[in-house]
Amino acid sequence: MNVLMVLTSHDKLGDTGLKTGFWLEEFASPFYRFKDCGFTITLASPAGGQPPLDPSSEQPDFQTAATERFNQDGQAKQQLATTKVLAEINQADYDAIFYPGGHGPLWDLTNDVHSIALIEAFYQAQKPVGLVCHAPGALKNVKAADGTPLVAGKRVTGFTNSEESAVQLTEIVPFLVEDMLQQNGALYSKGDDWSSYLAVDGNLITGQNPASSEAVANEIIKQFK
Repeated sequence: MNVLMVLTSHDKLGDTGLKTGFWLEEFASPFYRFKDCGFTITLASPAGGQPPLDPSSEQPDFQTAATERFNQDGQAKQQLATTKVLAEINQADYDAIFYPGGHGPLWDLTNDVHSIALIEAFYQAQKPVGLVCHAPGALKNVKAADGTPLVAGKRVTGFTNSEESAVQLTEIVPFLVEDMLQQNGALYSKGDDWSSYLAVDGNLITGQNPASSEAVANEIIKQFK
């Protein structure tokens, strides 16, 4: 099985002067779930090369067994440093697509025409489409075959308004994931803040927050079985 993992190339947290990017745990945990199941993993990003890591995700409080494993894994680090350019990716070459979160995707993947087209192609080919935390923001401009928002009438989740408020970025982000999904007609649901919560609607699989990243990967694996 070939899994495509798509990471952000955006590293600026609005006009704050602070850095953002992808969230380490949301990459590392699914990466090793896929790897340990024998999947072939390809990494891609809009700009290619090394995607920016949200420095906050390196804080001690956010380390897990998967992040510790990644920090000792030179081969994985090299793979991450050489992501493919998203524009050169062909959906037909892969069996599933997965988007780690972090705030970065809200700025670039949301509006990236190649990302939008890939999600539409994977979904219409009935291949698993997994997104976690802020990454469901990349669904904002994705359309179903009939031109309506892909998420309309579908069970989805994503980073909650209360979680965004807790990290004090409500006024910084370009939009709130929970609000956007509801505005696009999604059947949005959520669990307790910071707890693992999964929403599955056919081959569309979304997780609420960093704690949900492994659950999304597990559901993708389950759908293959």
